Amino acid sequence: MGRLRIDVPGSLGYFGGIGAAVAFGVIEPPLGLFIAAVPLLKMLHRRSLPTPVRFVSEILQGAAQPVDGKAEGTIRLSDPEASAARDVETADSAERGEQIKRGQAVPARA
Repeated sequence: MGRLRIDVPGSLGYFGGIGAAVAFGVIEPPLGLFIAAVPLLKMLHRRSLPTPVRFVSEILQGAAQPVDGKAEGTIRLSDPEASAARDVETADSAERGEQIKRGQAVPARA
């Protein structure tokens, strides 16, 4: 599926909180398992996956909506295309900054 990017402190807090809630009887283990699976459910929603998988993902995300709201997952797939686009944007911005420092005319952004 691709490389994983893990927010370690956020993941420890998320899964540790779920584990503590189950351990102290605040929630039942099946509910804790479902809540813990929410980040994995979010990873299934990728354009590169087949339509049936994305459809099931949409259904499961709808069921998980009250649990996770709109927060970004603590474990997520890294998107090489988005990273490359950010890198190009940063390089373009740095180049424009250097031109400004040298007093050169800066071409208009496309």
